[in-house]
Parts: sequence; C-alpha cells; structure tokens
Amino acid sequence: MTSPTLYLWFPGTASDALDFYQSVFGGEVTRYSYADFNRVDGPSDAVAHGQLVGAVTIYATDATGEEDALDMRGAAIALLGTADPATLTRWFDQLAKGGTVLDPLHATAWGSHDGQVRDRWGVRWLIGYEGDAPELTP
Repeated sequence: MTSPTLYLWFPGTASDALDFYQSVFGGEVTRYSYADFNRVDGPSDAVAHGQLVGAVTIYATDATGEEDALDMRGAAIALLGTADPATLTRWFDQLAKGGTVLDPLHATAWGSHDGQVRDRWGVRWLIGYEGDAPELTP
C-alpha cells in the first residue's frame, strides 16, 4: 500500500518550489510544461506536472485560470520520525530559510523533539523525532 503524496498548486512558482524542495530533501525532479502535454489552458512554459521523488515525494503544478493556488491553513505536513535526528534537524533549518519558524525544534515534556516551520512557499511542516538532539557541526 502506498502512502499519500502531497500535490501542491503554486501561483506560477512550481518550478522554483521543486528546485527548493530538492535542495532541502535531495531526490530527483522531473517537470512537464503545458506545452509538453499539449495543453492550452495555461502558459506554455508553466508546470503542468512536476515531481520530486526521494526521501520526501512532492507533486507540483502551476495553478491556472480558476484554480486555487496554495493557501495552507489548519494543516501541516508531518515529518515525524521519517529520518534520523540530524537529517530532520537539517531539513527544519533549511525549510526555515526564507520562511517562518512557528515553533522552534525543541525537546518536549514527553521526551521527544518537535517544531513547526512555514516555508517560503507557505507550506507548514511539523518535524520531530524521538531521543536526544544531534551533535551538529557548524
């Protein structure tokens, strides 16, 4: 059984967003323009379908016409325990660049670590792990 995959509609910035997420999570990006799909309902160079496949998988498109662009409220993408603590800490820090830290990554009363960040695209991420904080080098 596969897990749900995030599919985001961007306001003309899908290509930049995919590149940013690749810089954070690694993986491989593929993208297809409206022209590639012979679509005429949007700009020919807009992203009709793009994807990042790797440790985190994300699908992306550019919203056109009457489609709503990304406006994330009352939800977060949870990356709880999805990688080792050092990787999750690095992802948190990279997602925060150009974004907003909503709740710093910190030790909780119940013995785990978690925090929340809204990235530069408006996507809210909940990141956490069990155990001790990693030793980070500058």
